[in-house]
Amino acid sequence: MNSIIKATVFSIIALISNTASAAQNVVLVTLDGVRWQEVFSGADKNLINNADFVKNPTQLNKQFWAPTANKRQQLLMPFLTQHVAKKGVIVGDRAKGSNMSVSNPWYFSYPGYNEILTGEVDEKINSNNKVLNANKTILERLDERADFKGKTALFGSWDVFPYIVNTQRSNVYVNAGFMPIENDLFADAKLLNALQNEIPSPWEKVRLDSFTYRFAKAYMLAKTPRLLVISLGETDDFAHDGHYDQYLKSARQSDAFLKDLWNTIQTTPGYKNNTTLIVTTDHGRGSSASDWQHHSSKRALAELHLAGNKFPEGIVGSEHIWLAAIGPAIKGHGLIKTQNELKQAQVAATVLSALGINPKHLNSNMAPPISEILK
Repeated sequence: MNSIIKATVFSIIALISNTASAAQNVVLVTLDGVRWQEVFSGADKNLINNADFVKNPTQLNKQFWAPTANKRQQLLMPFLTQHVAKKGVIVGDRAKGSNMSVSNPWYFSYPGYNEILTGEVDEKINSNNKVLNANKTILERLDERADFKGKTALFGSWDVFPYIVNTQRSNVYVNAGFMPIENDLFADAKLLNALQNEIPSPWEKVRLDSFTYRFAKAYMLAKTPRLLVISLGETDDFAHDGHYDQYLKSARQSDAFLKDLWNTIQTTPGYKNNTTLIVTTDHGRGSSASDWQHHSSKRALAELHLAGNKFPEGIVGSEHIWLAAIGPAIKGHGLIKTQNELKQAQVAATVLSALGINPKHLNSNMAPPISEILK
């Protein structure tokens, strides 16, 4: 064989071998309380013109309204619904036979994040209080392995995440709430830390998502974690406050963050072509003008005395969630029509499978991965 041809063949073989053996990464993003209705149909006609929830309906209609659901999708979350959903997969459009829901009986945040990050349901987690989680997340379980030591991290807008990940017990890097980032991590860290203190957040326990995303992106580039979780929170809090206009605007900005994140992944050595992006939510919401602001099960309202008189059946439908994914571990099948209801507890094992890890080797009790979306 000609020496030039032989060298070329060996180079191709080496390239294929290196690509096949490259360590896989996952970035898991959660958009707190974003309804499946907006993800698949865009702005809600029953809310966008409601003066109780929108300050300037004319302006909001110019930004988000169109006569068809597909056009409204493109106006609200174009990257998630037109790129990720078409080149990867998406689940949760109940109007088209694609069903996913939480497994826990409560339908609010701490139980949802515990379920997402552990792969198990713990009914004892029945509040959003700052209680240290007795359960180990996959972030912690992975960090206990030599090949993942220091390679898992979580950034969140909500200040309860250090308790959910139990940073008193685990060694997982967590930056959440109004925590500053290390000043030497990247060039603008000191400035962003100052701005985080100077720009008032509307909420006591949730910082603005821009800081969460910018900190997370900088950390990813500087520290190259193999599993990075980013939890954005504005959407849920704007919804609770009854600000449908700000809820929509925050959802669109979250989509812009996802686009920037994926572009960063696909142009960064070590992440390009070997990183899976998974996006989901911790819970749904009500479906009408009377209950879209809220979420909680009938059991939660009854047992925890959460305004049960107004909603005797709970916030119906707030258990319904969605998930989208793209990357080397994911099929390119678009909308997945489900034979059986997919569950939130399956997210953890899906993340592990995308990392090339057998979930049962890490925790034999976790729910199985979502095989419908995995290659």
